[in-house]
Formats: sequence, structure tokens, C-alpha cells
Amino acid sequence: MKVLTVTLNAALDVTYRVDALEPGATHRVSDVAVRAGGKGVNVARVLCGLGVSVVASGFCGGAAGESLRADLARSGVPQAMFPISGETRRTVAVVGSAGEATLFAEPGPMVTAAEWDGFLGWFGEVEADVVVLSGSLPLGVPGDAYATLVRASRVPVVLDADGPALAAGAAAGPAVITPNRRELTAAIKSDCHEPAAASAPTLDNPLILGAEAALVSDGPLGMTLHTLDGVWTAAPPEVLAGNPTGAGDAAVAALVAAWHLPWPQRLAEAVALSAAAVRAPLAGDFDRSFYDQHRAAIVPTRL
Repeated sequence: MKVLTVTLNAALDVTYRVDALEPGATHRVSDVAVRAGGKGVNVARVLCGLGVSVVASGFCGGAAGESLRADLARSGVPQAMFPISGETRRTVAVVGSAGEATLFAEPGPMVTAAEWDGFLGWFGEVEADVVVLSGSLPLGVPGDAYATLVRASRVPVVLDADGPALAAGAAAGPAVITPNRRELTAAIKSDCHEPAAASAPTLDNPLILGAEAALVSDGPLGMTLHTLDGVWTAAPPEVLAGNPTGAGDAAVAALVAAWHLPWPQRLAEAVALSAAAVRAPLAGDFDRSFYDQHRAAIVPTRL
């Protein structure tokens, strides 16, 4: 299987480790990590770790963009980043000693209409078995960009987005959407002009947004999978301390890597790999031994 991940608003991720984050205080940073990031890039990194063939794509520009490309090359993640004139954004995660993470995310570059059209032309020619669309939209890209990409794809699409971008993309009929509870709530609010309507989507029936399936995360409490064949829920084997920044991206990677398994098994894989990602220091990594040890112990419950 070959996977294409698309990160339209890719980032150069900077992670600072401190004893504790105190607003208004001076902090001594004990460790700094700089690496290619953005949700789809993280998914690609995890898929590489699982041995799945993947190519990371998206927009990339400026000095930060060159650093992003260089890090992907060092990491062995195949890439097809689309060049733009704007500067790739940076995100800064400040992680305390207990694993709590505070994220500062820049808005991203301005993408021109010509650059967007060029990417669409390239996307229409790419060969893949599954496409993953992840993250926020940069400035200049239409609000229905994900819907356009879903319709242009000739293969199943997994969509991991937020708010109006998620609502618009889901309406185009992707195979799976993967929001957390807050993102799903934001998408439903943006989609429902008449909240009292009988057909309005709710947290209990997210498939009415338009996707064939929905994997909804409740953080440390686990995940719920909604499909046309039924609804399942599963939780990690224990409450975990660590960095949750890349947990959702790991869940997406697991869902894709287990693409041909039955839905309950795919849910179990997503929960296990998400938990293993919390135990890793940086987004895009996961604790392999924890994943291998606990994945068989996670048994989804049908609701």
C-alpha cells in the first residue's frame, strides 16, 4: 500500500522542555528539538516507523521550509513538498516535566492562487492507495480546499481537520474523518444553520456530516468509531503521562496502516498507537515496545 499525506499548512516544529510553564516568568529551557512538523508530516513519520510506504506532501517555502525539507531527508521520510514563495510557519510546544504541553502555532504563509492551482494539478496526477488530508489551512487557500481535494482524489481519503474546513471537507464524502471531540463540536456548529432540524448532525451521529466513517477522540478516555455497520468504543490500557501533541496523528497513521482489517481491529490499533505516541517525547514518534505490548489487550466494545 502507498499512502500520500497532505499538509497544506506544514510547520517547522520547535519543542522546548521546561520544569513548568508559568505565564509572565522567565524559563530555563532544558532541551530544544527542531523538526519538520504539521499533522500530515507527523502521520507520514509514524507510517514510516510502521514500515508503510508513504510520501509527505504539502506547501513549503522560505528558510523554515528548507529546514523542514532537510529534516525530512535526514529522517528518511519520502517527500514531495510543493514550493511556495511564502515562509513556512513555525509552531512552538512548551512541555513541562509532567508532560503537559502548551502549543503556540503561527498562522502560516499566504498561498497565491497560482500556487494553489499548481498544487491541484499535481495532486490530480499522484498515484496512491490512500490519501490523508491533515491540519489547518494556510492563508489564501479556499475554505473548501479539503472538499476540492476529496472530490479530486481517485482513492479513499482520510480527513483530519477542524471547524468549517472539516465540515466542508466531510460534506464531500471522505472515507473517514478523525476529529477530537472539540473539533467535531466546532464542525457541527459551523455546519448547522438550523440546529433544531431533524437532519442536523450531532455528537452522536457525526456521519451526517457526510463521511463514511468517523473516528472521534476523547483524549485519555479513548476513542469512538462511528461506521455504517455500527459504533464501537475503546480506551487505552492505562492513564498515561507524557506529550499528547502527536497522539491524534498516530491514531490516523494506525487507521491507515490497518486499512484492510475489520473496523473494530482498526479502532484497537488506533487507540494503541495513540497511547504509544503519548509516551514518546516528540510528535511523530511512538514507543514501539509499549505499542507491541498493549495493542492485543485493547478490545473494542460495540455500542
